[in-house]
Parts: sequence; C-alpha cells; structure tokens
Amino acid sequence: MKYVHTNIISKDWRKLADFYIKVFECAIVPPERNQSGDWLSQGTGVPNASLKGAHLRLPGYGDNGPTLEIYQYGNTEDLAKINPNTRGFGHIAFEVEDVTKVLADLEANGGRSNGEVTTKPVEGVGEITFVYARDPDGNLIELQHWDRI
Repeated sequence: MKYVHTNIISKDWRKLADFYIKVFECAIVPPERNQSGDWLSQGTGVPNASLKGAHLRLPGYGDNGPTLEIYQYGNTEDLAKINPNTRGFGHIAFEVEDVTKVLADLEANGGRSNGEVTTKPVEGVGEITFVYARDPDGNLIELQHWDRI
C-alpha cells in the first residue's frame, strides 16, 4: 500500500495550479485531465460529473512521489471557510528552508497568512518555525522549517 495523492477542488484549476507551481516548485504531470461520463458520475456520486485539471508532482520525492491533484468540476460548489480547528481534513504542509521568504512568495502570488510566523523548541527534536497560511482559494497550508538537534 502507498499514499498516492491529495485532491483540491477549485473554481479555477489553472490559477490554483499556477500558484502551487510558482510558490512550492510543483510540476504538472501530464496529461491534463478533461473527464466526464457515466463512469465518473458513478464513481464520484456526483450526477452529470465533468472535471478538468491536472496532477502536480510535489517537491522532494522524485518522479514517483505523491501528487497534488487540482480539479475543477463543471458544477463546483462553494464551501464555507475552513478554520484550522474544523473537523476533517485540515491542511497540507510543506517543509521549507525559509518560512518568512516562502510566506512572502505565497502572499505575492495570491495567498495570505492565517497566523504569525512562530518558533518553538521541541524537546528531543530541535526547533520548529512555522505559520499557517491560505492558498488563493482559502485552503490551509502549513509552512514549516526544522532546526533539528
């Protein structure tokens, strides 16, 4: 068994994919998806399902690593803002070299901070610097950097 991908549904899949490519050095894994049909409706449980999108290779794992799947359904529904303490899927996390720099890149590309950059010693592990932020669609992202002992 192995982990394969995480899916994000967007109103504009190309714009959101571009954000992850620019800020987190993800890369599109061809082909782009343009799918519809009874098989998709049956498998997803969404009547008349149609979607477009792509898989993005996440950094740090090579050609066979997990992907971020960004799709846009023909009938994408809005979702209320998710807070860090909302039950269910919470956030995705990226370990980065410089949290402040990546946060600035994230904000320059349409994302926004959700908290303040914070540093905390973790006994027996080292020191973590982190912040929660949001992508342009409002999805939560944790930026973290470890100085390990």
